[in-house]
Amino acid sequence: MSTAPLVIGHRGACGYRPEHTLESYQLAIRLGADYIEPDLVSTADGVLVARHENEISGTTDVTARPEFADRRTTKIIGGRTVTGWFTEDFTLAELRTLRAVERLPSVRPQNTLFDGEFSIPTLQEILDLARAEERRLGRAIGVYPETKLPSHFQSIGLALEEPLVSALHANGLTGPSAPVLIQSFEAANLRKLRSMTDLRLIQLLDEPGDLRTIAEYAYGVGPDKDLIVPRDAAGRLRAPTTLVSDAHAAGLAVHAWTFRAENPFLPLDHRIGDNPAGRGDGIAEYELFLRLGVDGVFTDHPDTAVAAISAMQGRPMPVPV
Repeated sequence: MSTAPLVIGHRGACGYRPEHTLESYQLAIRLGADYIEPDLVSTADGVLVARHENEISGTTDVTARPEFADRRTTKIIGGRTVTGWFTEDFTLAELRTLRAVERLPSVRPQNTLFDGEFSIPTLQEILDLARAEERRLGRAIGVYPETKLPSHFQSIGLALEEPLVSALHANGLTGPSAPVLIQSFEAANLRKLRSMTDLRLIQLLDEPGDLRTIAEYAYGVGPDKDLIVPRDAAGRLRAPTTLVSDAHAAGLAVHAWTFRAENPFLPLDHRIGDNPAGRGDGIAEYELFLRLGVDGVFTDHPDTAVAAISAMQGRPMPVPV
């Protein structure tokens, strides 16, 4: 792995392809990502598949499938009432019949051209893809899985930890030097994983946390970038916090999320025009965070992160392959 800040293909290259598909992950790799990031949920038969949430009405064509109309239900997930279709109510064979669709069609209308083309991948298929791309490119391709809603899946007898660790170890991915980082918002999940594997763990943060405590079990933190550079009520950038330096002082790496090129996701300072599907000055945003010392960035557009890092380090821009 490079000593430069890591480029993490968030859900693949989902700025260009429907998220969490093999085609999205492959494009992220070919655009220069160091790691690809699958969010993992379970099927009814205990297979780990890649979806951002276990509710799949916004990322698949399940709503148009009359054969699954009776699977629509309401559940309490993480304290919220959610109605829809859930991966744990489908076998892998049933999920295989569904096709991915673009989650943000109004922001990424070009991605809707791929609606219905791609399937839902399993963790093993993602690991196989990474291995094949390693052979093709001659460089390591890291995998950065997130356990989604692990407490929920534990509560219904479909714990994520065991099949995740089993799959990684079976594929020869063991030890802190392996190109794997496992992330979760749930500290209990990470502590359980620490007892099962010596792979590196990342504590995700959407609010400030006790960094010294996190350092007892994790390699690093994955903070919402607003925890590093807050925004005011109008969306303008405020002064940076000390989170990066504090994390480094605690011995933790910092991988910030999520960088996106389109105006709605950028601070007001970096937007260009008012078209919600238009791109702003995302490079300026990367530059700000890279100067603050982040060790990696989760991005929907890996090529833009690669360009920003290359420019700041005075290196030639790599050619996508």
